[in-house]
Amino acid sequence: MNIKFFDPRLVAGLLVLSLLACQPHNNEPQHQVTAHPKNEVILSPDSPKRNYVKEAIVKLVRRPLMDPVTGKITYDETRTARISSPIAGRVIGTIAALGAHVQAGDALAELDSPELGQAQSDYAGAQADLNLANRAFQRMQELYQNGIAPRKDQEQAQDNLARARSEAERARLRLANLGVRNGRTDNRFVLHAPIAGAITERNINPGMEVRPDLSEPLFVISDLSRLWVQMDIFEKDIGLIHVGAQVLVRVPAYPGEIFTATVSYMSQVVEETTRTVKVRCVLPNTEFRLLPAMYTAIEVQSAPNDEAIVVPLTALFTEDESDWLFVAIGDGHYQKRPVKAGLRLKDKAVILEGLNPGERLVVDGALLLRTEEDAEQDAEQKGGESKP
Repeated sequence: MNIKFFDPRLVAGLLVLSLLACQPHNNEPQHQVTAHPKNEVILSPDSPKRNYVKEAIVKLVRRPLMDPVTGKITYDETRTARISSPIAGRVIGTIAALGAHVQAGDALAELDSPELGQAQSDYAGAQADLNLANRAFQRMQELYQNGIAPRKDQEQAQDNLARARSEAERARLRLANLGVRNGRTDNRFVLHAPIAGAITERNINPGMEVRPDLSEPLFVISDLSRLWVQMDIFEKDIGLIHVGAQVLVRVPAYPGEIFTATVSYMSQVVEETTRTVKVRCVLPNTEFRLLPAMYTAIEVQSAPNDEAIVVPLTALFTEDESDWLFVAIGDGHYQKRPVKAGLRLKDKAVILEGLNPGERLVVDGALLLRTEEDAEQDAEQKGGESKP
């Protein structure tokens, strides 16, 4: 029987190699996962994602009632005059310039009008007839009182005087209606401004023949320090607006600026085809920046004491059929929070529950933070699976 003996040093070496094979290699990656509280995201100080996250302090604002309505700025018709010539004639002399500011009574244009000359002549003739009839009546009155003339002659003279006086008054009123106050016959008719304001339209040129029946006014004068805003409100929204309510007006010419107007009139009739109601607002324009015919976007506001939290739609996202948003609670530390949204408009929503004034809301970058949260959860899950 042959017995083989093993070298003890060889056995020890084999044991050492076995133990080393069971140890993890130094070049293998180690999973180091930092667990975060649920619904929270933390961005490291050097994370480039911070540049895409924008925050804003939550404030109470007046509660919006409906989506913005398209409207149009127009003249305030109570401060606008469309001027035509009340008499025919040919334009002579200087014409007021387009865009000029005039005062009530200022001359706008001068006409050479034979029709005016006829009216002046009629007035002069009527005055002469009145003087003659008055002298005849005085003579007849003396003769009648002395018993020389019969009563019927005295009554006839009195009737002639009344007729002459009536005709003279008619001729005077004709000139007064034309705005002519001088007694001379010169065929010169001057068109005066009835109100103060700016000449916004001018349809008159030198030498032009004008008539009272022209389709367009010769001048349009308006006080542009106050304008109207016209809009149509759907029948279902009539109860949300009333006379005296304030609305916010935006125009493309001044992006980012808001002008305030006041509802002054609501039609009592619903349009059959559109099911809308005409609404008119008074819009102050003391700086003369707004112009008639501008299109506007109008937001109807609630009462001044009816305030709410309104956030942009970029801050909201939907998860599990609920609305969520992110609130900043520290440097790069964000909390995902469920909220209850009310009225949802085209670009913003009213928050009823879940958010308080003074908190810092993520208004842009919420989806990025949501993606980051998912990535952190995946990393934590993988880290948990890799543990022995």
